[in-house]
Amino acid sequence: MSPARLFAFILGGLLVSGCTTPIDVEPLEQRIDAILAQEAEATVAVAVRVPNRGLVYDRNADRVYHAASTMKIPVMIEVFRQADEGTFSLDDSLLVENRFRSIVDGSEYAIGDDSDDDIYQRLGGRMAIRDLVESMITVSSNLATNLLIDFVGAEAVQQTSESLGTTKMLTLRGVEDLKAFEQGLSNRTTATDLAMLLTALLQGDAVNQSADMAMLDVLARQRFNEMIPAGLPEGTRIAHKTGQITAIHHDAAAVLPETGDPYVLVILIEGLADDTESAALGASVARTVHDFLRTNGVVGE
Repeated sequence: MSPARLFAFILGGLLVSGCTTPIDVEPLEQRIDAILAQEAEATVAVAVRVPNRGLVYDRNADRVYHAASTMKIPVMIEVFRQADEGTFSLDDSLLVENRFRSIVDGSEYAIGDDSDDDIYQRLGGRMAIRDLVESMITVSSNLATNLLIDFVGAEAVQQTSESLGTTKMLTLRGVEDLKAFEQGLSNRTTATDLAMLLTALLQGDAVNQSADMAMLDVLARQRFNEMIPAGLPEGTRIAHKTGQITAIHHDAAAVLPETGDPYVLVILIEGLADDTESAALGASVARTVHDFLRTNGVVGE
């Protein structure tokens, strides 16, 4: 679906919102409770938003978690915001170097090999900002992330997140700053705050309609699909970002079904060391949410 058609689809739903009967989410809560009762070691947050229907479901949604790579969503939004203001063009390029400064003492550190081997082949050369965003989101490159957050500034990322309504999300730094990590200076988030950013993207309120649709397109090219996508019908368009470190496994998505209303689903999981187990748990929650929405006529068959 093209950005223009996608926005028309979302807008059409927004225009008819307010004409629907409120949906009781208690049955959904009971089903999710039953799933999570089988994983006592896991602390799980879930946030569901259906903007067109005004539907909200939260479980532990205001609990603070280590953000892991979900922090790359607000970084992307800030990159697009500054580009929209004319500070730079997404086609401008940055020098690719693996040299960063700790926020603790300014000491230098480097990013270890990550999920994008290609970017390391570009060291010493230049990459377009839009390509760095693509790498940061779709394959979760930490090197691309640090280049971008150094470029736009962590403070600017934080300010923009707060302007969009987040209250507990904190973007302090780039990734792999071990000195900062050891002192507890980590990026953090809640399911509520991630849902707020994704809802803003769906509604064209993060930057503007064109930029927000472009960002959803990037998120839809995500290559790590073991959690939320694994629980949804094949072919469902899912614009999402995962995040994973030891015993932390997250997925934050804007779901765009073939028929019915788009919705936001955020799942944050802490406490399971086996990422296969946490992915399966998240997929089960996602399947349960989607089935509940289908049963209530929010999404199609």
